[in-house]
Amino acid sequence: MIGGGQAGLAAGYYLRRAKVDFVILDAQDSAGGAWQHAWDSLRLFSPAQYSSLPGRMMPIPPDGGYPSATEVVTYLTDYERRYDLPVLRPVTVNAVRRGDGRLLVETGHGTWQAKNVISATGTWWRPYVPHYPGIRDFRGEQLHTAGYRGPEPFHGRRVLIVGGGNSAAQILAELSRVAQTTWATLRPPRLLPDEIDGRALFDLATRRHRAAQAGEKTQGIADLGDIVAVPPVREARDRGVLKAEPMFSRITPDGVAWDDGSTEAYDTIVWCTGFRPALAHLSPLRLRGPGGVIPTDGTRALAEPRLHLLGYGDWTGPASATLIGAARTARQTAAEIVAQL
Repeated sequence: MIGGGQAGLAAGYYLRRAKVDFVILDAQDSAGGAWQHAWDSLRLFSPAQYSSLPGRMMPIPPDGGYPSATEVVTYLTDYERRYDLPVLRPVTVNAVRRGDGRLLVETGHGTWQAKNVISATGTWWRPYVPHYPGIRDFRGEQLHTAGYRGPEPFHGRRVLIVGGGNSAAQILAELSRVAQTTWATLRPPRLLPDEIDGRALFDLATRRHRAAQAGEKTQGIADLGDIVAVPPVREARDRGVLKAEPMFSRITPDGVAWDDGSTEAYDTIVWCTGFRPALAHLSPLRLRGPGGVIPTDGTRALAEPRLHLLGYGDWTGPASATLIGAARTARQTAAEIVAQL
């Protein structure tokens, strides 16, 4: 298995129960996956009891609220230790190739041979920044969500936050207390109803996935809104700072410009524009289809049935990039691998 974050650990739990011989190769120095690199104030969208991996309930935070990124790291570290999962780190996988009857996993510590490979590298390692005219001429600071840690360095600055999703709303809520902020989005952002959190989102994603398999249509998450109204976002909404401006057309050396000719100066641009699947290690297999994703049946790659992709988003299982989604998808993946073996 490639990747020792939440998806890799969930699959490891089921493979361990099935007494399968396996190893998890993780590029990180310590347990916790991408959560150990998230900004300090980040919290889950769901309560602890709805954000757990199989076999071990996530502890409820002392404040009774949604778990923080730090608490998720502690939970994943304990989970890995509790089930004695065979994680080797830091081991970076450079390539996966077809061998004589097996897949070859090439790393900086030698080459592994496997009858099946699960790729669970996630998306955090491939932050996406769209290209805008003038982006290289900007004299201020630019950073992506992946590089944001907290509000302290931004006191008194003019900050432009770009993107219409949850990360943008949470970071805006935090930065607006210490900086002069502007929010730019492609379309007007919509908060989900206050009662909608990760539990409802996962149920919606599951129903949508099942309907798609049956050739039917159903209500999607986007029909309800874009942003989960977690407490910091609600507070920012009540302060009136969640007002978004239309997307600019170009970047200037000192800021940005809009189509109507107006301009604004900024010290910092924070790109909250999402991520792409980290799949470079699979390039030798030549599996990518339209849009850069690998066509799958469930989690199994259609053109290479010995390869499973776990935890990259809805195309590898309903809400599979979430803790609960990864756990449910991992169970099916492990069962298919056991059947193959």
